[in-house]
Amino acid sequence: MFAAATRPLIVPKIERANDTTPFAWRQIVEPAEPFLDAVSVRLQQQIKEFDAGIGSYAEYALTGQGKQLRPLLVALSAKAAGKLGDDHVTVAVIIEMVHLATLVHDDVMDEAEIRRGRRTLAANWGNETAVLLGDCLFAHALNLAASFPTPEICRAVASATNTVCSGEILQTRQRGNFNLTLSDYLKVLDMKTAELFSLSCDLGACLGGAPAVRRKALHGFGAALGTAYQMYDDCVDIFGSETTAGKSLGTDLLKGKLTLPVLLLRDRASTAERQKLEALIKNWQPGLLSQLQVMLARHDILHESVGMIQRQLGAAQEFVQTLPEGRESLTALTEYLTHQTETICA
Repeated sequence: MFAAATRPLIVPKIERANDTTPFAWRQIVEPAEPFLDAVSVRLQQQIKEFDAGIGSYAEYALTGQGKQLRPLLVALSAKAAGKLGDDHVTVAVIIEMVHLATLVHDDVMDEAEIRRGRRTLAANWGNETAVLLGDCLFAHALNLAASFPTPEICRAVASATNTVCSGEILQTRQRGNFNLTLSDYLKVLDMKTAELFSLSCDLGACLGGAPAVRRKALHGFGAALGTAYQMYDDCVDIFGSETTAGKSLGTDLLKGKLTLPVLLLRDRASTAERQKLEALIKNWQPGLLSQLQVMLARHDILHESVGMIQRQLGAAQEFVQTLPEGRESLTALTEYLTHQTETICA
């Protein structure tokens, strides 16, 4: 459908900003580095497409990338489909721009001052500028998606963007809701995080000319991996170290977000413990984390949380096993996240 229009990938080489990741991660990323470099260059090129008066804001937002997980998934899925081309770079830029736009808005809603070791756009220039810049990023991503010869890419990106934003609304409305169900929590994960993971895998396969059955498998892989990744991140916020998390712990609870460990504890706790837990959540302060961790340890919630993450990763691996090629790197991603999850228990 799009494979005929996909040109061979020719990329410039740029210096990577962060070489502190574990060797196992570098092993996964290294074969895709030319592609990820191309995505970074293309993102930087988008800055000049914004009005000169807001160029500095756009530059700040578009240079705040992390591990480039979503572009990596585009590349790995394209290789599993059999073909990686320049159109994949464009799609990866589109998805990364949508992701970065959501982060700009998240930081406004969370009143966050620091993200990835630097001040947020909102902290630097205020909420009004940040909200409007996030809107500009969304609009620019959709404009890029509309540049493809058929509307399928644009429709997929628009639908995913709608789902992500809807998930954010649901999560915001559920803040402080001690009766939040586990299924409602998982629904938000599916909408907020898994959606862009699965979109990355699906469009990577689509532009690679993959048949419908392979696209479906890669879509399912992305959804399961995205859910596991967000569960892991939620566990790090409570069980991890500040070095691992890269931020202060308990930040989700500070904003009234009930995540996997807290929901599992609530459902396992006695009536008296539930009352104590509810009081902790209602009056949350960072200094209360040690009290919460004692309750979590009493019910072995970390072990149960890790088990749920591993089941999601197992589901992701099952999708990968149906692929005729390109399984190794995708499987390595699940193994890497498995290892990272196990380190929380160490």
